[in-house]
Amino acid sequence: MTNRPAVVLLSGGLDSTTVLAIARNEGYDAYALSFDYGQRHVVELDAARRVARTLGASKHIVANVDLRAFGGSALTDAIDVPHHDRVEELDATIPVTYVPARNTIFLSFALAWAETLAASDIFIGVNALDYSGYPDCRPEYIAAYETMANLATKAGVEQRQHLRIHTPLIELTKAQIITLGRSLGVDYGLTHSCYDPDPGGKPCGTCDSCLLRHKGFLEAGIEDPARTQRARSCPTS
Repeated sequence: MTNRPAVVLLSGGLDSTTVLAIARNEGYDAYALSFDYGQRHVVELDAARRVARTLGASKHIVANVDLRAFGGSALTDAIDVPHHDRVEELDATIPVTYVPARNTIFLSFALAWAETLAASDIFIGVNALDYSGYPDCRPEYIAAYETMANLATKAGVEQRQHLRIHTPLIELTKAQIITLGRSLGVDYGLTHSCYDPDPGGKPCGTCDSCLLRHKGFLEAGIEDPARTQRARSCPTS
């Protein structure tokens, strides 16, 4: 058990929740960092708060950085979120739900907080297998950012900090992530994954993120508790 501080990027989704559970299981004092960046699925922040509280984050901050000023994404601009009937319809092209430079921006905030906490560890739930093809989820991107980060801070220059970016999910499928999370006691009913929820926060079921989540639970042979809870909450006619 380390008892060292670590910054954990937490969206409130399946992957970042699993990463927070991993960091806590490894004995880190987890400082959870979420972002209100003008995303249309801002309901995910409610999930992030639930997750941070339930998994025992030492502190949870929601930083405000309004990326709607730049647009260029279906998550932050007047662009329709793509919907599909089947996960097989997803292809290798980078979708319009990609938010320009999002992980670079988020990691920069995490780097700043890590320096003030005297922390040398940042956790992020990027994944290079069952994902939507975002360029800032690739191993080579993370390696390059880590190199830059160790040149970017006073603590780094003074050799008081050697930053490591942990990506424990980067080579796992969604099914493997879910199985791992369940082994750590994660309640995925707390999480939110949908990019295009209705005004009440109900997932659409057909965006990239919903389809990949559903595929993961199917392949893991586990029922998605969020789907079960939604079904129970719907009145019968």
